[in-house]
Amino acid sequence: MTEHSVTHATFTIERVYDASAVRVFAAWADPAIKRRWFACHDDWEAGEHRFDFSVGGREHLTTRESDGVDHVYDAVYQDILPGSRIVYAYAMRLAERRISVSLATVLFRSEGARTRLVFTEQAAFLDGYDRPEEREHGTRIGLDNLARELQRQSAAA
Repeated sequence: MTEHSVTHATFTIERVYDASAVRVFAAWADPAIKRRWFACHDDWEAGEHRFDFSVGGREHLTTRESDGVDHVYDAVYQDILPGSRIVYAYAMRLAERRISVSLATVLFRSEGARTRLVFTEQAAFLDGYDRPEEREHGTRIGLDNLARELQRQSAAA
């Protein structure tokens, strides 16, 4: 018999970006922009990405590690307040094995010409296949990628 477990965790990450709340929000809402920054590991192969950014809409992203393991992200958008808030529930899988289920809230607050982003995740990590500190680390990498994407956009403008 397999031993099952659940580890619950909540973490919050705050970042300030040199971009308007409209631009930072758009980086989450536009599928082409989000695809460029959202995956947290540059050396992973990008796979399928489906994106319906609407309340009740779904997002699906598959990435593959160099060892061939697929990481699958499936989200449902629960609340969207343009320029201000996104709330979504998502599950992560390694191949067919569900490793976590989470509720994420992203808040966007204007601070002059800059934006404070507050990301909060409440997660249930299943059967020891992922750990809270690993998820937080990956999320921090993703938010660093977002900063680079916003800088790239500014340089191109």
